[in-house]
Amino acid sequence: MTTKDARYIEAVGRRKTSIARVRITPSTKASFTINDKAVTDFIQVKELQQVATEPLEQEGVDSKFVITVMVKGGGIASQADAIRLGVARALIDYKIELRGTMKKAGFLKRDPRVKERRKFGLKKARKAPQWSKR
Repeated sequence: MTTKDARYIEAVGRRKTSIARVRITPSTKASFTINDKAVTDFIQVKELQQVATEPLEQEGVDSKFVITVMVKGGGIASQADAIRLGVARALIDYKIELRGTMKKAGFLKRDPRVKERRKFGLKKARKAPQWSKR
């Protein structure tokens, strides 16, 4: 652990406008809650549930953690990606040997793609008004 005798480890994951604050606590029983709800209640889409819990399925991770996530902003897809990044960062703080497998799986890369701002004189970020000769 990074801090001496810490009760929990906290990490932040971001994607687009979503921000996920993840706390993992080593425990005898495992649980995963997002905004005080179970994962299956908060994220209904199976694929996105799998995306959010992917770092826990890596080899070398003993799954006895109480994981609490506070996530806000964005949509459910970007929230799931933010949760994945936050959980991976917290697990690395807990056990540094996981860094190689997490990095190889691509869980530590923050996806930098964000919505581009609208420019004046244009309808959207790049869409120009239709040109008219007269």
